[in-house]
Amino acid sequence: MPRLLVDVGPLRRHRDLRLLLGGQMVSLLGSNVTMVAVPYQVYRITHSSLWVGVASLLQLPFLIAGSLWGGAMGDRVDRRRLFVASSLVLAALSGALALDGGTSRAHLAPLLALAALSAGAGGFAGPVRTATIPTLVQGEELVAAYSINQVIVNTATILGPALAGVVLASVSLAACYALDAASFLVLAATTGLMRPIPPGGGAAGRRLLGAIADGFRYVRSHATAQAVYLIDLNAMVFGLPRALFPAVALELYHGGPRTLGLLYAAPGVGALAMALLTGWVAHVRRQGRLVVIVVMVWGAAMALFGLTRVVALGLACLAVAGATDVISTVLRNTILQNAITDEFRSRLSAIQLAVVTGGPRLGDLESGAVASLAGTEFSIVSGGIACVVGALALVRWRPTFWRDSVD
Repeated sequence: MPRLLVDVGPLRRHRDLRLLLGGQMVSLLGSNVTMVAVPYQVYRITHSSLWVGVASLLQLPFLIAGSLWGGAMGDRVDRRRLFVASSLVLAALSGALALDGGTSRAHLAPLLALAALSAGAGGFAGPVRTATIPTLVQGEELVAAYSINQVIVNTATILGPALAGVVLASVSLAACYALDAASFLVLAATTGLMRPIPPGGGAAGRRLLGAIADGFRYVRSHATAQAVYLIDLNAMVFGLPRALFPAVALELYHGGPRTLGLLYAAPGVGALAMALLTGWVAHVRRQGRLVVIVVMVWGAAMALFGLTRVVALGLACLAVAGATDVISTVLRNTILQNAITDEFRSRLSAIQLAVVTGGPRLGDLESGAVASLAGTEFSIVSGGIACVVGALALVRWRPTFWRDSVD
């Protein structure tokens, strides 16, 4: 079924891609464990969904600053060295979280500070990784490479939260963070075995802040990049009620850590299933049109999730949303990377990472604030509807994104 199943040929042909994605698989598994542990710990300390959203939002400036810094450095320094250094820093920060989580009396301030610093370090590494993938494969292999990456990302999205639920219930918070620290050491080892990855060279003669500013000027003149960023920002801000998962699990579904782990894992189940079947995506001509459609399906699935009190149906809605997100992610990455020049690749990947990972944090605050005023169910349903409306507004603002096809 060559037009349906994901093409794994790039993994067979490119050693460095195997090393990068193999290490990323392990590190993402640990990161997804921490992704559940931090909001769970915040909610256990504060008993407030709003505080869960605030905790996530506090990470945003660190994440954006880290990603912009990493994007500029990735266009001027050997990217392999950046992989190794950032992985070691992340391992140290996760180790500090483990020490803090193992104390008898947890305090909110150290948790928030360490989570924010980890977001900044993760933001630094993200655009370097995204910009490296196109340099490891041929141009016609790009959709396949990003599809494989989605298989890896969503496998970790399933296994990580499920593992977090088991470890939280059976061992401890500290064990979750210790697993994450170990996973980053594995990533440092695998990326250290890669060949040197020289930068694109576009920022080599510029000061750091000037190179970052050049990247933003490039985006201001690039309609395709703007549309790619905004369609994702719309979905993540309005259609991802992640901050409400602890409240949904504990109060609406009357479950515990295992139910919470299932909520975080459910989108990954649908995403992994779709990622394995993305062979057909390489043949889509009107890529922007399909991105808009799947974002609208994402919003509708989230609205239905907010209407149900049946755990199985809620998990199914999240799985459908995850499946649509894979299609959107693969196509958005392909559209962007094919539309930009190599000299700006890391810097635009940094801006993209700030959108992709900053959007959910803004969404955490939005959903948490609305839930505190109007209730959990209203927050989820209204956010899903707003996501659909936002996608339609983008079509009106950037009609070429809807009409253009790929040659």
